[in-house]
Amino acid sequence: MLNKLSAEFFGTFWLVLGGCGSAVIAAAFPDVGIGLLGVAFAFGLTVLTMAFAVGHISGGHFNPAVSLGLAMAGRFEFKDLIPYWIAQV
Repeated sequence: MLNKLSAEFFGTFWLVLGGCGSAVIAAAFPDVGIGLLGVAFAFGLTVLTMAFAVGHISGGHFNPAVSLGLAMAGRFEFKDLIPYWIAQV
């Protein structure tokens, strides 16, 4: 379970660093030129890289809402939901 939680933590960290970081750069420096399309690509590429890197370990949720949705759909155990949320937040 520790491997799964570590993978979720690292994947969420990467998503926030890459996705939100690009949004901050786009807002703070509009002359850089990444714009909305660059921010969208940054979010997509960070999720893609983490899905390939650690998705096989933890399932690659990287978002508490995704974990909740999977649990509600019966594809994820409710007993693992709180630890996943803690690692993701």
